[in-house]
Amino acid sequence: MPLPESAATRPLHSRLRGPAEKEPFDVDEAFRRLRLAVAGLPKAAMFELRDRGFSTPFEQLVGALVSARTLDETTIAVCLRLFAAARTPEAMAALDEAELIRLLHGATFPEPKARALRALSREIVERHGGRVPDTEEGLTAFHGVGPKIAALTLGVGFGKPAVSVDIHVHRITNRWGLVATRSPERTMEALRRTLPQRYWVEINERLVPFGKAVCTGIRPRCSTCPMLSMCRQVGVTEHR
Repeated sequence: MPLPESAATRPLHSRLRGPAEKEPFDVDEAFRRLRLAVAGLPKAAMFELRDRGFSTPFEQLVGALVSARTLDETTIAVCLRLFAAARTPEAMAALDEAELIRLLHGATFPEPKARALRALSREIVERHGGRVPDTEEGLTAFHGVGPKIAALTLGVGFGKPAVSVDIHVHRITNRWGLVATRSPERTMEALRRTLPQRYWVEINERLVPFGKAVCTGIRPRCSTCPMLSMCRQVGVTEHR
C-alpha cells in the first residue's frame, strides 16, 4: 500500500516545513506509516525471537537480559544457541556457570549475565513454582532486570500493555515532539501518560528498526522519512 502523496512523495523542497507548518501528530496514522516503513527491515531481537517460536515469558525474559548492550543480530544468534540447550528455568538452572558463559559467547558481559541467568532461573523454580512473575515489581526484583527488560517480558512474553523504551524509542519520540524528556526512564513515564495502550508494545517493535535505518542518531534521513509531515524534528541540526 503506497504512502499518501502528502506524506511521502511530494518534492523535498515542499516537504521540509517549519514547526508551525507541520500537521498535527496523529498517532494512528503514525503507526500506519511506521508499519509500512519497517516492513522490509530486520526486526528488533525480541520480536524476531517471538516470531521464531521463542515467545514464552521465560524465553523473553532471558532474551531481553541477553540483549542488554548487545546488537540485535548477536542477541538472536546467542539466544538460538542458548535455547537449544535450555528453554525452561529448570533446564537453565541445571547448566553450570562455565557452560552458560560458553553459550553466551558474543554477547556483552557474558560472565555477569551467566550468573544473573542462573540466579533468576533458580529463584523462579524455588520461589515462584517455575512461573515467571507477571508484574514489573516481580521482574525487577531479579538481579540484572531493569524496567526495559521487565517491559519487554511483560509486553512480548505475557501480552500485557507495557512500554519498553530503549535509545531509539527515547530519541525518536522526543524528536517527533511527542514527549519532551531527558532520559529513557522519563520517556517511559511520559509515554504511559500520552500513548494509547494499544501501541505500548508495538512502539518498541517499530521504532527499533526505524531508528536504525531511517531516524538515525546522526544525520537522520529526513528527506525520505514518511513521518516528516508530522515530525517536529526537535534537536535535528543536520539531516539527509
